[in-house]
Amino acid sequence: MLALAWPLALTNLSQVALVLTDTLFLGQLGEVPLAAATLGGNLYFIAMALPFGLAFATAAMLAQERGRVRHHMREMRRTVRQGAWLIVPLFAVLGLALWHTGAILRATGQDPALAEAAQTYNRALLWGMVPFYGFLLLRGFLAALERPGPALCVSMGAIGLNAVLDHALVGGGFGLPSHGVLGAGIASAVANGSMFTGLALWVALDRRLSRFRLAGRFWRADWRRMREIVVIGLPIAGTMLLEIGIFSATALVMGWFSPGAVAAHAVALQVASASFMVPMGIGQAATARVGLAAGAHDAAGAHRAGWTAIGLGAGFMLLAAAVLLSVPHRIAALFLAPELAETRALAVTLLMMAGLFQLADGVQAVAAGALRGLKDTRVPMLIAALGYWGLGLPIGLGLGFPAGWGPLGVWVGLASGLAIVAVLMTLRWARMARHGHAAPAAPQNTESFSTSGLGLVEK
Repeated sequence: MLALAWPLALTNLSQVALVLTDTLFLGQLGEVPLAAATLGGNLYFIAMALPFGLAFATAAMLAQERGRVRHHMREMRRTVRQGAWLIVPLFAVLGLALWHTGAILRATGQDPALAEAAQTYNRALLWGMVPFYGFLLLRGFLAALERPGPALCVSMGAIGLNAVLDHALVGGGFGLPSHGVLGAGIASAVANGSMFTGLALWVALDRRLSRFRLAGRFWRADWRRMREIVVIGLPIAGTMLLEIGIFSATALVMGWFSPGAVAAHAVALQVASASFMVPMGIGQAATARVGLAAGAHDAAGAHRAGWTAIGLGAGFMLLAAAVLLSVPHRIAALFLAPELAETRALAVTLLMMAGLFQLADGVQAVAAGALRGLKDTRVPMLIAALGYWGLGLPIGLGLGFPAGWGPLGVWVGLASGLAIVAVLMTLRWARMARHGHAAPAAPQNTESFSTSGLGLVEK
């Protein structure tokens, strides 16, 4: 599990490093650019929930297809191809929405100047959406083959490229003028494009990977397979949308307090997101390992893989919590200039609050990943809806406004929602693993296999 998980976790961290790099450079320009990029970035990641969900569904299918052994190269090629087809309608809808970021933010009561700056950021950033989705598909393909190293290598290269571009376009380095939030959006879009290009070239040039001929007969449709991706992927996207959405909604609520509150929230959220990428990587490894065992109808192996991953995720997040609770002042100082004393003090408070919910955040992420390996995605979505929106957000709003706790009260609500989701997700995994169930999936074609528990039924 560790051999597969640590490169995936580092790949996730490298993706967060792109946003962190933007945040570090924009934070030196003041509260408004940082707050604008935060609000715009929140909308961008809300939009990315659907591509993430479909990519994760593709990864789960690829893992089970490889576990079945028979004809796995042909089946995996078809699944990657149909997953790639879905980006066309996705970008048509999501790109149009992001183009009008300003109108969306103004409708939520945000400051017009912040909304306009956030729109500038997103109009540059959205052009990296298509290549980033392609990168996610190829990363899931490599994870199913238990070869996560190439994705890590190209992601690390993208960090360096993004830092150089931020230095030039945001910081005004190399004698160039600073373009503020526009420069940050361009830098991240180019970095996303480089990740897909690098990974696609790697797959094409590697002799063992090129045998899959992923681009072969790319024009051929497999509508049943595409339907299965959508059936499995939409609940995953819904779960991610509920989780991303709760943090994005919190950012909007922070905008009702002040730009400083948004900036402090951005700092705490970026740090918490960075630590979250490790259990998210472990969860992706769990999807692959549980899926491989499920495809081979090895119930004991699936059970062992899932609980091993949950234990690893919990152990790491306990360490992350210790760091956030020990040195929040030093972390806040990395992002906010000394003259922003009030904002920095609030960021310290929120960082400590983030430390308290690290364990819950990690456990729910890994448990959800293990359930994806069984293609169990609908119930986790309902659990997320209950925990985040049914309980977490109302608690946060109640403590933040009527109770007068302010931004801290909103984050207490977040922590409460995460704790509830973590408990319910773990109970769900325990039940599914104990009884060997998997969520039913749409059949691919008359020559394929569909999942029934951890066994297989030939159709």
